Amino acid sequence: MLRRDREEGGRERAPVGRPQLAAMPRLATVLSLCWTCLLFSAGLGLFLSGFLLVRLELRSPSACHDSPTTGGTPTTRDFNSCWMPRRFSRAVVVVIDALRFDFAKYDPGNKNPKPYENKLEVIHQNVVSKPQHARLFRFRADPPTTTMQRIKGMTTGTLPTFIDVGSNFASTAIEEDNLIQQFVLNKKKVVFMGDDTWEALFPNKFARSFPFSSFNVRDLHTVDDGILQHIFTTVEAGEWDVLIAHFLGVDHCGHRYGPHHPMMAEKLNQMNQMLRSLIATLQNDTLLVVMGDHGMTETGDHGGDSEGEVDAALFIYSPLPMFEIKTEDPEVVSQIDLVPTLALLLGIPIPYSNIGMVIVDMFTSLPKLGDEQYLEHAKALRINAIQVNRFLESYFQVAKDLPLEKLSYLKQLFSTAMEEYNNLITDQHVSEKFIPNQNHLARMKNLIITMRRYLRETKEMCQESWARFNPVHMLCGIILLTAACVHCFLVSENVSTFESLHRVLLFYPIIWGLAAALIVGIWMLISGIMVKSLTLCCWVAVGSHLGFHWNFWRSKYVKNQVTNKLSQSSIAAIKEKWISWWKILIPLGLPLLRCGAMFSNSFVVNEGQVVSFLLKSIVTFTVLKLKWNGKLNHGLNVTDMHRNPSFITYKRESLYIIGLLVTFLLCVLCSNNFYNCREELANCEPSSFLRPLSSLNNRQERNIHYILSVLSIGFLVYLIRKWFLHYGNLNSSHLIVFFVRLGFPFIAFCSCCYWAVNAAPEETSIKLHDLKEKIVVVLPGIVFGLVTTGFFIVLWNPITVFVKENRPSDETLVPSCKSSAEMKADSLHVIPLIYRKIQQSMKIHFNGDRDESRTVAAYGLGTVYSAALLIVIVLLAFLLILLHNERMSLAFLLLFLEGFSLLEIHGTARNLSLQTDNTGYFTVPWYAVTAWVFAATQFFYATGHQPTFPTIQWNAAFVGFSEGHSTNILPAILVGMNTFASHILFAVIFLR
Repeated sequence: MLRRDREEGGRERAPVGRPQLAAMPRLATVLSLCWTCLLFSAGLGLFLSGFLLVRLELRSPSACHDSPTTGGTPTTRDFNSCWMPRRFSRAVVVVIDALRFDFAKYDPGNKNPKPYENKLEVIHQNVVSKPQHARLFRFRADPPTTTMQRIKGMTTGTLPTFIDVGSNFASTAIEEDNLIQQFVLNKKKVVFMGDDTWEALFPNKFARSFPFSSFNVRDLHTVDDGILQHIFTTVEAGEWDVLIAHFLGVDHCGHRYGPHHPMMAEKLNQMNQMLRSLIATLQNDTLLVVMGDHGMTETGDHGGDSEGEVDAALFIYSPLPMFEIKTEDPEVVSQIDLVPTLALLLGIPIPYSNIGMVIVDMFTSLPKLGDEQYLEHAKALRINAIQVNRFLESYFQVAKDLPLEKLSYLKQLFSTAMEEYNNLITDQHVSEKFIPNQNHLARMKNLIITMRRYLRETKEMCQESWARFNPVHMLCGIILLTAACVHCFLVSENVSTFESLHRVLLFYPIIWGLAAALIVGIWMLISGIMVKSLTLCCWVAVGSHLGFHWNFWRSKYVKNQVTNKLSQSSIAAIKEKWISWWKILIPLGLPLLRCGAMFSNSFVVNEGQVVSFLLKSIVTFTVLKLKWNGKLNHGLNVTDMHRNPSFITYKRESLYIIGLLVTFLLCVLCSNNFYNCREELANCEPSSFLRPLSSLNNRQERNIHYILSVLSIGFLVYLIRKWFLHYGNLNSSHLIVFFVRLGFPFIAFCSCCYWAVNAAPEETSIKLHDLKEKIVVVLPGIVFGLVTTGFFIVLWNPITVFVKENRPSDETLVPSCKSSAEMKADSLHVIPLIYRKIQQSMKIHFNGDRDESRTVAAYGLGTVYSAALLIVIVLLAFLLILLHNERMSLAFLLLFLEGFSLLEIHGTARNLSLQTDNTGYFTVPWYAVTAWVFAATQFFYATGHQPTFPTIQWNAAFVGFSEGHSTNILPAILVGMNTFASHILFAVIFLR
């Protein structure tokens, strides 16, 4: 029995009243598509050149002989020190990744602490009992708060630009001057252990290193346990000058469970015990620096600029007294301020490109007390200011992107400070033996304030300059992208009316574009301007657009002059043309409104809710337009039904489309429960479904959500199977049908088993832990293998049609008792015609059997195309569901129901409109395309994503991989598929 799909069954006839599609030559079509991609790429490249600015890196290193004094005289007599006498011979730098400030701060009055509170007790004990030896700072990070950028900032003293965040996944060696390079140049042995990102950033710089893979955020213990195996033996051996240990357990625990999970308390307790043991082994000449490279959000993510992400902790400890006693709240210091501070404390030059300011509290020369300490602060700040001024002068000579007015002001401020310092030093009251004097103390304090002001404003100027966008490039890029969109729109609307469109579309634009690029290139060479490929591509795009539009509108004008005459019929044609344009502009108005609103910060922050509203509006408008046009009236009398039996089908489809609209709106409404929050929305609570099952502490709650996840994917498989059965696609014995019957349920079963094992709590037994690690690799591997196999089977033989011969009593597609109205309606559909051709082609076989009463039945012929595409869609869905946390399976179920409702609304609306319109089945209205794009964007947010770094779901990179990856290509693909899952599915579904 042949079933006709509601959408596929009616796509046979060509548009009435329009000429047949003018076929462009195949090669010209391919070239035109490539040329269109070039136009888009030129606009996008120009926009990004103004948006993703790159700071120029200076490769010049600082050296001991470059004494930071105006006269060039040495500032120290210590043979082992540069620029300033060192205060420590050694340093132990402990980086606890994602150590948020409130993780380190201890509150004795908190009787019911959260899992991350009051766990680092050793820091509190030393700060309280030894205030001259230890101090806790609020360590302020510069966004983006990703590990690679923070390591770069804490070693070079520079600020990252926005585009630097891409290097977090493929770290390359730092070529700017940095602390590690200065340690090596000054013959100091650096030993490293922990996050292997350091090895990529500083290759061949460490005397000894113990790197461990850092990319697997699901692994909480490998890196930390590996460091603990080596750190204490290395410290006791003493064959080092600088020891760096980068722990990752706290950060990975945040990514996997969040900060509120009991596992976070366990990791912090482990760090507390490690610090207690480490402090007990330090010598008097050793400085201990414990810091977090960034913080984390309440969901355990980072990368943005929220308070929880930028506020890390910095704990300084020395066996000898070095701080003045203070009772106020912890001071806030910038992360890049650690660079000049460590450099001067350890007796090495400050890195050349540093713009950080020394932490003056660490330059108090105890037991010197009172006013004499201000002189030590001034000396350190003076060296720091001279180094920063040298960098500014060198950078401005090369880059020319610093504001001249601000630069002149800072230069004057620097000269004033240096002059005042020299006057104080040469004054008879300020000598090697400092004699307190109220006048000179006031001058010294003012000098310190001036130098700190100079350093602070220099950093602010650099932040503004390196984060400043180029609005001209961005605006021109947007114009080119808009022109490319208009270009595609005009081609799609007029491809059937131009017999030589390939000339207008391809030949003239290429000639004009190449001519424009040639003229501009010659002019730039004559003028001595450096020719850039991006500039030439942009001028090629400009010339192409001018050539296309000139010839397109000229051809259209000539054609209208020939075909249109001033008559009543031409007036009607003009009126019909205006109506058709308004039908296009109304649905296009919403996307134009959305694009224009992208320039509003409020819209960008609330884009998820706005897109959801626009999607519901345009779909509701589609149904209401049918009502306004009289296509949803149900008041049909008996006379009309006898006169035209198709009214029964008409009424059934009217009720059907209303039910679809209700289903669609319910799906959109329910999908709002899966939204994440941006850091700008202070009162927003992220959806609880975004947390994986393993992060739930309540066992009963975890079981309930697991059952809900299993039911969601099971119901999805049931609906897909029901669809195939309804349209007769599971009757044949083809391999693809066998795979659909057994492969789909088995893939869902493997996914559910993986969720169950992955949600299980951490086991203390080594055997159970090893078994779990194997299972979480094997089960996703099976799913990956089955999905890949399914794709190959579809490519090999995607046909699910089953054909057999029947007796006259069997049910066939086209019974002979059909009325004339029904036969006329069937003549408009392609599937009945195909069926009749099958009957005619087998007529010889029937005559050979001398039994002309036999017929042929085809099962699944009406969905021969839809079935193959649906199989591909379901395979992609299984893969994408696995890359999300298990609780997102309900969101994907809603995605399929919403997509099905949207397709059915479009198909039913077209069927109802065809009774009065002559547009034909092949015409896809713009409202359908717009709604489909909105639906893809809406489910981008409804699967827990946001266009911000903290909401990137890194766990997707390790589904099926327990040991990480050797390259970044595969994890980038997995994370990309996770992030753009809705766009991928809706793009493939749209082919249907």
